[in-house]
Amino acid sequence: MLVHQEKVPAVSRKSWMALAEVQFLGYILATLGPPIFFWTVVRGMSYTSVFLTNTLMFLTMAAIATWYVLGRLRLYAKARLLSYVFPVNFLAFGGILSIIAIFRLTYSASLFTIGMLGALVISYVFVAGNRRSRSVQYVVPGGRVDEMAMDSSFLPAPSLVEMESLVEARRLNGAIIADLHHDHPDEWERLFAKAALNGIPVYHFRQIVELQSGQVIITHLSENSLGSLIPNVPYMATKRVVDVVAALLALPFCLVAFAIIGLVIKLDSRGGVFFIQDRMGFRGQTFRMVKFRTMRDRGPIEDEEERRKDAMTQDGDARVTRVGRLLRKTRLDELPQIFNVLNGEMSWIGPRPEAAELSAWYESELPFYSYRHIVRPGMTGWAQVNQGHVTDLDDVNAKLRYDFYYVKNISLWLDMLIALKTIRIVFGGFGAK
Repeated sequence: MLVHQEKVPAVSRKSWMALAEVQFLGYILATLGPPIFFWTVVRGMSYTSVFLTNTLMFLTMAAIATWYVLGRLRLYAKARLLSYVFPVNFLAFGGILSIIAIFRLTYSASLFTIGMLGALVISYVFVAGNRRSRSVQYVVPGGRVDEMAMDSSFLPAPSLVEMESLVEARRLNGAIIADLHHDHPDEWERLFAKAALNGIPVYHFRQIVELQSGQVIITHLSENSLGSLIPNVPYMATKRVVDVVAALLALPFCLVAFAIIGLVIKLDSRGGVFFIQDRMGFRGQTFRMVKFRTMRDRGPIEDEEERRKDAMTQDGDARVTRVGRLLRKTRLDELPQIFNVLNGEMSWIGPRPEAAELSAWYESELPFYSYRHIVRPGMTGWAQVNQGHVTDLDDVNAKLRYDFYYVKNISLWLDMLIALKTIRIVFGGFGAK
């Protein structure tokens, strides 16, 4: 056995920078060290100054929040953390500054700025370093593991004897991936259990596929696919409170924007300012969704087939006005849905509500389409930030898999990731039609 272990190659390329403890210490040192040095060495001021102690306390809270949020976002698919470093730092330190301003607390603006820059630098260092450091993941053959997108971080599992020696010697610092629904030999099943008992992650291949694609592939609705047919109930209740509070805080600013946008729409084309349409919503109930009008006014359409076609927006749609194109690109046309949020019909984040005619058609063509209505529809969502606007059945089927990923993983952190992606998309116009 000892000889066998010597023949085993290095099993991990995981950098020390990926350790949570190292990152936590790095954030504290990078955030607090420069202000302390500047205050005590450069300026020669006292350690006991209230300006220093208060500022260090505020910086510590912001640094911990930044470290924790970036660490949580790593758990989700398509989380390109490097592009979210600045927004997360801005929100964390900006939030602390807001608290300081509201309660008029004593602090040093210069020290806070120095600490904030230190946190920003260390965030980029850790995120960039971890992108080049990936743990080895051993793939056990059998079943449907070939469905994974393989890259250099995935290696075929060596022989059973070699894997056992690594597990027993606690030298396997990566993870084991297998199709756990496949009928593996008993020896491999025992190895999976032993690895888990030794703290080595053992993943079902579908978890990796979902992490790579950001989609849940559904062939039948079962607890094996989604974990539970009822999403995260405690968070759903909290999410509703956050929706209402955020909408009430944003409403005064939105009313000013409504007046300006409404005037521009009226000057650009004939017709009303708002567009109201029946959409399919929470638990399959239809509601009247309101948004700014971005197309030329159309009269009533009697034919059901024509109403369905009218509900579809195509690439370069000639019905879209000049102002409407800008509103769609920046997503400003969605702002009036704040009233749907307050009314409990929508959330800020969730699956995009479809027109009632389109929803009925999709449900008749796609199995389990109606399950996406288990959560409140949103002004933005996981499918929107990854796929954009779609209407074709094949694209809608892919969109459904994104929606199911959101339902399965719904949490504060996934919502935060979607919000960050949405901010980036607003400035880039991705998916607009």
